[in-house]
Amino acid sequence: MLNWLTRRGANVRKADEIYGTVVAQARRPGFYVDAYGVPDTLNGRYELVVLHLFLMLERIQAEPAMHEISRSLVDRFCVDMDDCMREMGVGDLTVPKKVKRAAAGFYERARAYRAGLADPSPDCLDEALQTFIAGPVSPEHLGRNLGQFVRSATRALAAADIESVVSGAAMPAPDGRAVPVEPTTLK
Repeated sequence: MLNWLTRRGANVRKADEIYGTVVAQARRPGFYVDAYGVPDTLNGRYELVVLHLFLMLERIQAEPAMHEISRSLVDRFCVDMDDCMREMGVGDLTVPKKVKRAAAGFYERARAYRAGLADPSPDCLDEALQTFIAGPVSPEHLGRNLGQFVRSATRALAAADIESVVSGAAMPAPDGRAVPVEPTTLK
């Protein structure tokens, strides 16, 4: 009778582990220096978490058995945004509005990245990445370099088995090598 509760708890734990992997990947220093040059700011880190969450969700949603976990993964992202805002001292009355804005930003970017990956021209994805992550004052090559990374990561994740994907072993490092990340332990 309480089987669904046990299953839900297991899905939440698995989503927490996967989210830790997403955050660890987004925190890799290679994204903040050299060819990518993502600003090492709150916004830059948010953008990379969103990008890696998008990549992970695109892959795991292809697995029918992972649909509940993917939903829990998005919930975990929202909880993390809530926790981060409270740690930064955002007022209790403002936090829900800002979390809603962060979640809406995720979905906006996911739509743009999905459309960019579906477009045969690489420019569509590169422009979306330039707009959201690199910013208008960054050199144009940053969006192009991030676009190459996203296309490469998408191929690597699609070719990997689901266990390698959720463990982080299939996610390429910023330099293109497949180096597994240690999941970040979050509250």
